Amino acid sequence: MPIKEIASAADQSIGNIDPKTLRVLGDVCFLGGFASIIGSIVAWGFKKGTDDDAKAERLGIFIGLWAPTFFILSNRFERYANRARKNQAPPPAAE
Repeated sequence: MPIKEIASAADQSIGNIDPKTLRVLGDVCFLGGFASIIGSIVAWGFKKGTDDDAKAERLGIFIGLWAPTFFILSNRFERYANRARKNQAPPPAAE
């Protein structure tokens, strides 16, 4: 299946979701990105100075790698919410 067809199908299925719900999902993902950064620092910091330094560093990096994914998802949900809001808006009245 070509990528354009997949994208079109995704736009149609997401277009049926309420824009407020999409905006909330975007906000949750945005906060998840910051939580991932903070969680990464915490995971790395609590194990620092123990025998598991390398393990703590890898765990911190792994958790920190989630942040870009959350921020990208947040951006996409905001775009879908804006697009859905435009599609649901009544057409302007003709004068």
